[in-house]
Amino acid sequence: MALVVFLRGVNVGGYRTFRPSLLARALSKYDVVNVGAAGTFVVRKPGSRARFRADLLRKLPFEAEVVLCDGRELIRFETENPFEAEPARADVVRFVSILSKPRRVRASIPFVLPADGEWSLRVIASRKRFVFGLYRRHMKTIGYLGQLDRLLGATVTTRNWNTITAVVGILKGPARNFR
Repeated sequence: MALVVFLRGVNVGGYRTFRPSLLARALSKYDVVNVGAAGTFVVRKPGSRARFRADLLRKLPFEAEVVLCDGRELIRFETENPFEAEPARADVVRFVSILSKPRRVRASIPFVLPADGEWSLRVIASRKRFVFGLYRRHMKTIGYLGQLDRLLGATVTTRNWNTITAVVGILKGPARNFR
């Protein structure tokens, strides 16, 4: 099955910048598809996970935390739609945070940040290494997203739900000899 790669903290605020399309090209033997600028990739022919990970780390121009997951997991989440009960709003972003290791969630889910007053971030559900939530488009929200590592007991990398649906579209696209 295809793998999905999430790099943490790349191409953010001029820090650890690179061109994901060039990395995808350098990993072409794995049939890698770049999704956006945040370090998200679909790997259609991953072969050995360990070998792919080693090649990926060698080709990155800097050290980065890499989170891998099976494409099947994301397809399942799209089908289950964890945001079904949350109406889409222009001022609210749906997100998925992927934990770097199996969760040891310290916070009880669901929860909101800040705990008092109008919420900036809401975590609504979790499934294995994936946490689903919403955040308001405010400058202070980045600070609340930064608290997720501590609250969830592992480092996380966060993507917009739209990115996840784009990844699922690639995964469901014409079969190209997936393993």
